[in-house]
Amino acid sequence: MYPILMRLADRGLLETSWEAEPAPGKPPRHLYRLTGTGRAYAAAITAAAITAAATATTATATATAATAVPASAAPLASGVSPVRAAAPPRPRLEGA
Repeated sequence: MYPILMRLADRGLLETSWEAEPAPGKPPRHLYRLTGTGRAYAAAITAAAITAAATATTATATATAATAVPASAAPLASGVSPVRAAAPPRPRLEGA
């Protein structure tokens, strides 16, 4: 994690400092804070992630709708044709 924080600081996206008054008996902590550029970058990344998620959700919904079987086609989905089910049986020809 620290290499990532160091890279972000090197790119000007984070400000770093040491804790001014560490707790007694504990070593000082390194503190990190987003810069203005860092906040703008985080907002842009978040917006891109939200857009990508919305696009994926829309694509999934479209694919689901395209493959869904409408209620009027339910007999076809079960293997029974509504035309055959409604048509009278054909007469059998003798000797054929």
